[in-house]
Amino acid sequence: MTTGLDGRSVIVTGAGSGIGRAAALAFVAEGASVLVADLDARGAAAVVGQIEQAGGTAVAVTGDLSEQQVVDRVVATAVERFGGVDVLVNNAGIMDSMSAVADVDDVEWERVIRVNLTAPFLLSRAVLPHMLAAGRGSIVNTASEAGLRGSAAGAAYTASKHGVVGLTKSLAVMYRGRGIRANAIAPGGTRTNIHVTADQAAHGPATLAPHFVNLGRLAEAEEQATAILFLASDRASNISGAILPVDDAWSAV
Repeated sequence: MTTGLDGRSVIVTGAGSGIGRAAALAFVAEGASVLVADLDARGAAAVVGQIEQAGGTAVAVTGDLSEQQVVDRVVATAVERFGGVDVLVNNAGIMDSMSAVADVDDVEWERVIRVNLTAPFLLSRAVLPHMLAAGRGSIVNTASEAGLRGSAAGAAYTASKHGVVGLTKSLAVMYRGRGIRANAIAPGGTRTNIHVTADQAAHGPATLAPHFVNLGRLAEAEEQATAILFLASDRASNISGAILPVDDAWSAV
């Protein structure tokens, strides 16, 4: 079975680097047109340039995806340039400082939840009318190992990624009779440009540290992208509501 992605329109958020960049390149290699959405204008432009140099089709939209007007611009651009939205990859996200609940301030909590959970909700809500009109669509969210357990990140990040898992499953159930699938990957440790700033002596990081002994091998961004591509493709045509760990068995320990 082919991937069925040739000629399809794909939005990938956080596509200026890391997993998002690898996913954008993977979709283009299958013949899809990709909207590269990222807060980093330079990174997004570089990815579009790389795609175009290889003969692919891409366009960049930059801005904070936690803002409704940016979300509206992303979706409108994809529809205008590519004729619709067949696949949405909600990949953009930020880390927290590994803080325990008592140590999380309002600014960190609200920013992490807004970027990691509210933005995927806003984007999913915005693309659904186009997918429903077409009678098909695939949404792939980047959750995390932290969405499967309580020992892989701080309180804010953990709550946000558990929320992504719930959002994914709700989408899958609500729209399974309308030709729309929703799945998520749950990456373990992966080589990206996301860094954690944390006081290692604080309660949160000190409590979490022993749990990282079983982290396993760090994945490359391309390994996560392969899983995203599979879930978005026709090869996963009867898979919806799945949360796929890509973590070298960390979640199985």
